[in-house]
Amino acid sequence: MNTIPSTPDLHTDADLGLSYRIRQPVPLKPTRCVVLLHGVGGNETNLIDFAAGIDPQTLVIFPRGPLQLAAQQFAWFRVAFTSAGPSIVAEEAESSREALIHFVQQVQARYGISARNTVIAGFSQGGILSASVALSAPERVAGFGILSGRILPELTPHIADKGRLENLRAFIGHGEFDTKLPVMWAQRSDQLLGELGVAHLTHLYPIDHGISLAMKTDFLEWLDGLLKVSVNGN
Repeated sequence: MNTIPSTPDLHTDADLGLSYRIRQPVPLKPTRCVVLLHGVGGNETNLIDFAAGIDPQTLVIFPRGPLQLAAQQFAWFRVAFTSAGPSIVAEEAESSREALIHFVQQVQARYGISARNTVIAGFSQGGILSASVALSAPERVAGFGILSGRILPELTPHIADKGRLENLRAFIGHGEFDTKLPVMWAQRSDQLLGELGVAHLTHLYPIDHGISLAMKTDFLEWLDGLLKVSVNGN
């Protein structure tokens, strides 16, 4: 049975560099880890219910974006949605990418979890940062999930070469009627991952910007399969 505290305590840890909440696995010694990232204007509690579907033996950690926009509203970088598309503060996105790579490294070291048993994923801007971490530091994770997000064009100089990406796996889930990040962003991500040789699944859903039950179910099925393969491969 999957059970989690309604709201785990918030931790602030200088070694990890970001505030976070954590779902401890049952039993306590974790064998795998999932890092879940919230979207812009949200916070680290947004995906706690989502994590209820993840295997209880998995440590799930929810970092908080470093930029505070308002009370209980955080971000990984500032973005303006213009008629020409989203316009971002690239320096903030880059700073968050580096902070998250450090965060994942520290979590793996602290709990003795290998990179091959680690997945990073997120919603919207959280999905964007998941792709940024995985595509630039593929040795740190087994896979990544973009849930109604995109891959930043600004990430291009940091993307690892195909040889380093060959073991990486990815999941893309996106709404066909997304009014925040139109579906073409998912199509671009799908095309780019194909060009990079990253094995991935792309699913589209008849929804606006969000996570539907069908998207959640497909992602959790992909995640479970990936982590089982990773653990059994040890």
